[in-house]
Amino acid sequence: MKTLSIVTILLLGLVHLSIQAQPNDIKAKIEEAMSAGPPSITKNATILDYSSEPDGKPIVLREGTNGWTCFPDNPHMAGYNPMCVDDQIIELFSAIKEKRTPDITRTGFGYFLQGGAPRSNANPWDTSPTPDNEWMEIQVPHIVVVSPDKSVIEGIPTNLNNGGPWVMWSGTPYVHIMIPVPKYVKK
Repeated sequence: MKTLSIVTILLLGLVHLSIQAQPNDIKAKIEEAMSAGPPSITKNATILDYSSEPDGKPIVLREGTNGWTCFPDNPHMAGYNPMCVDDQIIELFSAIKEKRTPDITRTGFGYFLQGGAPRSNANPWDTSPTPDNEWMEIQVPHIVVVSPDKSVIEGIPTNLNNGGPWVMWSGTPYVHIMIPVPKYVKK
């Protein structure tokens, strides 16, 4: 009985510590999510966190008012990839996940000012390098632009090493423009 009481007290203590740690963890996740975009967007953005399950629903950490959504680093992906995106980029990523054509209705933007996850520049579903998938092991800080008007990509290179903007996932319904930017440091 004494052992059971000690175990119960220890477990209750761990639960108490876990509950106390949550506000700090939430604050850290909000700050991490906000590091992905400029303060003019992040200060009133909705902040979502990823579920502990890879296909789980996002968890609302903070309600926003400006139509932007920011996420902290995704624990289900390699790399460091907090992001702040509008509804069109959410639609793009949802369509990729669901393997359907995205319904892009206007120009959309996404900020990845801390960089992004390792990805193929050629195929949105590749998860590792191949000889022909133009693998990006380290993604530089960047802005993503998507448009329903595919003519906006005409003349933009598809070579990710050209030193400027490039077209990612060319020839797929998920085509978008990647614009590299200097790493953003919050002042």
